[in-house]
Amino acid sequence: MEFESDNRLLAQLDAVLGGSGLLTAQDDVLRYLSDWRGLYHGAARCVVRPRTIVQVASVVQILAAAGIAIVPQGGNTSLVGGAVPDASGHQVVLSLDRLNQIRSIDTEDMTMVAEAGVILKTAQEAAKESGYLLPLSLAAEGSATIGGLLATNAGGNTTVRYGNARDIMLGLEVVLANGTIWNGLRPLRKDNTGYALRHLFIGSEGTLGVITAATLRLFARPLSEETAFCSVPDVDGALCLYRRFRTYDESSVRSFEYLSGPAVELALAHIENVRNPLPAPAEHYVLVDLASSRPEAGLKSMLEDVLSKALDAGELIDAVIGASAAQRRELWSLREELSEAQKRAGASIKNDVSVPLFRVAELLGQANEEVRRLVPAVRPAPFGHLGDGNIHLNYVQPPGMMPEEFLSKADEISAAVNEVVRRLQGSFAAEHGIGQLKAGMLATWHSDVELELMRRLKKSLDPYVLLNPGKLLKSL
Repeated sequence: MEFESDNRLLAQLDAVLGGSGLLTAQDDVLRYLSDWRGLYHGAARCVVRPRTIVQVASVVQILAAAGIAIVPQGGNTSLVGGAVPDASGHQVVLSLDRLNQIRSIDTEDMTMVAEAGVILKTAQEAAKESGYLLPLSLAAEGSATIGGLLATNAGGNTTVRYGNARDIMLGLEVVLANGTIWNGLRPLRKDNTGYALRHLFIGSEGTLGVITAATLRLFARPLSEETAFCSVPDVDGALCLYRRFRTYDESSVRSFEYLSGPAVELALAHIENVRNPLPAPAEHYVLVDLASSRPEAGLKSMLEDVLSKALDAGELIDAVIGASAAQRRELWSLREELSEAQKRAGASIKNDVSVPLFRVAELLGQANEEVRRLVPAVRPAPFGHLGDGNIHLNYVQPPGMMPEEFLSKADEISAAVNEVVRRLQGSFAAEHGIGQLKAGMLATWHSDVELELMRRLKKSLDPYVLLNPGKLLKSL
């Protein structure tokens, strides 16, 4: 009977989707069943790939009527297993990769309406061709999609200037758990007509509804840009340098990134065509990126002035300024390759945390000390978005230790790191989301009131727990 029921279900889905919209062959579905880091591997009844919002709604209606759980998936770049089905083989992966149209760009209102499957890089290029900027920027922008970025409230390199994904979103289109379409794509900057429903779905990781399109804010393109790669004596020196730039002209600071010496060394060892632009290695580096929409903004003078004063104050060891667009890209490439370098260096345990800025130095010192107690030869390789207090506390397996043995300590290491983060009044999930990896942590982090509000929202919008079960809220 179950076989016949599955055949009827697949026939219904095929009738809605047609062509290559329904995948059932093992070779076809395989790439949808594992996460980018290779930590999670699942199974699925099938993969559905709708092309239109109507097809998404119809698919959700069919699956909801059959009581089958749905796992929405965008670019599948999650670092916490947020878009991978479980191992039961009963769930259906709803891939939004074919819902990939940019519906409109309004140059007067400076907005873009993009479907969920649009790759971020594609959206950036479309904005550029229209003379504007879509500022969201992160290492996975060549494969991450708009829907996934909004569902996880992604941050990235320019948060200090433009905010997280939530902050550039004006409206959403969402398919609810029963297949109802909510069109909230209004491009209004001001709309106080009740609850801001669109914000419920940002950061919800597909557990409250399936984001199918979004209205995004565009910005004036930068006409002046400057980038510097600096070595600093310590984290406090880096924060002093950041304070100098903010005091001089906060609106010009587009990114302020921290790179630890060990993280840079891993990139130099494992990534071709990456080099340290400074003559001597250091334990701490920062990447400073300035931008202005004014063609004669004086950014280079600002950069040189701030760096000179920081050098005199002992807050800076050395610095190199990118003399051209190509050199600026080269400086950025060192920062952007850090994750891939760690992946090539061996197994790594990643902690995406944030603390108040003045506590970043404490975070790095205390966390590394605690982890070394557990694994004395561990290789800390932290880096991240220092300007907003978001540090990726990553630890790479020691030489000679098997990956499986090191990864078996992941829960213990993460618990030690999180205890430090808790003491420093931070967050254990700054920009990567909760997914499967951190779902068990949520209950010990939030108050009973917060958890109960989350559960009520989930039960109200998805009463049968069919949307991305096991993610974010581990249980109801």
